[in-house]
Amino acid sequence: MIKKYAITPNVDADGWFIEVENVAPTALYTSKDAAIEKAKQVAKENSPSKLVIYDQFKNVEEEHSF
Repeated sequence: MIKKYAITPNVDADGWFIEVENVAPTALYTSKDAAIEKAKQVAKENSPSKLVIYDQFKNVEEEHSF
């Protein structure tokens, strides 16, 4: 089964979350790039997986499969 990861904005603070399987965020990053880098690493380690990156308005910006 494909594990789903997502990078989503934190609306209450200036930061980005990594979410796993649409549950509570696992980590908060101040930089979107740092969150993406870490999420890609984790997603690759847990292949098959999918990473969805959202913009600050929660629109899908990118999708990656590993």
